[in-house]
Amino acid sequence: MKTYEHRIPLATPTMHGDEMAYIQEVFDRNWIAPLGFNCDGFEAEMNAYLNGENQSDFHALCLNAGTAALHLAVKLAGVKRGDIVLCSDMTFAATVNPVSYEGGVQVFIDSERETWNMDPRALELAFEKYPDAKVVMLAHLYGTPSKMEEITEICKRHNAILIEDAAEALVSEYRGGKCGTFGKYNVLSFNGNKIITTSGGGMLLCDNEADRKKALFWATQAREPALWYQHNEIGYNYRMSNVVAGIGRGQLRHLEEHRDKKETIYRRYKQGLANLPVTMNPYLPDSKPNFWLSCMTVNEGVNVNPMDIIRTLNDYNVEARPIWKPMHMQPVFEGYDFVSVEDKPVNEDIFARGLCLPSDIKMTEGEQNYVMDVIRSSF
Repeated sequence: MKTYEHRIPLATPTMHGDEMAYIQEVFDRNWIAPLGFNCDGFEAEMNAYLNGENQSDFHALCLNAGTAALHLAVKLAGVKRGDIVLCSDMTFAATVNPVSYEGGVQVFIDSERETWNMDPRALELAFEKYPDAKVVMLAHLYGTPSKMEEITEICKRHNAILIEDAAEALVSEYRGGKCGTFGKYNVLSFNGNKIITTSGGGMLLCDNEADRKKALFWATQAREPALWYQHNEIGYNYRMSNVVAGIGRGQLRHLEEHRDKKETIYRRYKQGLANLPVTMNPYLPDSKPNFWLSCMTVNEGVNVNPMDIIRTLNDYNVEARPIWKPMHMQPVFEGYDFVSVEDKPVNEDIFARGLCLPSDIKMTEGEQNYVMDVIRSSF
């Protein structure tokens, strides 16, 4: 098999040209500094997209990273030193690290197999074990919506604040509701590999204006409204640039287009790999994922190591990656509690058998067929 001269990436930004009109206005008006008309516009347009006519119930804040948004969400939720926070276990470290910033203690919750997301049964078990826990941090893995009806009901019953990490799940829907609107505090990411990008950046979504104003205060170094520089609290430099927000406004116009192309890639993999002993990442029939990354697991009992497939793909100039390594398996969280209802933890099994496949929306059908040929050769 001939090796491609150029590398086939996992996921990269896709620009359309609309972004430049917003950026040019920034230069024309000499408004380069953080915040500004593009930040205001990006927030309003995201509100309109996510909440439609109910914008008064929704308050967005542009920030310089999804991690910054997660940190401010943790602060708004009132997490203090020693507080237990029940967290998704299979996710990127950025989801859970902000708990440590505020001195909280993570308890990791196993996934269920239907979505690879937080298992409501394990969450309920965790509340039995930690009845004083008042915050839940949930991530939607690879753009696949979690079982939000069960999880929101459990949080309500235990009087717990839900922080929804929708960094990977913008445009995904669960029973008609868009991911990023289920929690009291919700987070989006516009990192370079996300479904839309601002090169780097994020957004915090609050259910009330007062919390948004407090988050903006912290994000601007907690500067008090005085003529001199007055600070009564510790603050952060978390604001989004007016330039970066312009990229986001241009990208937002293509969000649904990006999602449709991601789904086409997923469907091709599902059909093209159907004769192999592999299974594509699952989702609920009453949900609409954004198919941000197409993933697969090698079926149980098959003597093929996913890491060998990744290495083979790399040898043929194709980028692939392992599934997120569960947080409870990370050395930095050694000794932290992990709650599962299964004899064999679901997350450990998915991690051992899974890999992420190239899902770049600029990937041609021919390139994807080449990727699948390399995968077939591994079996």
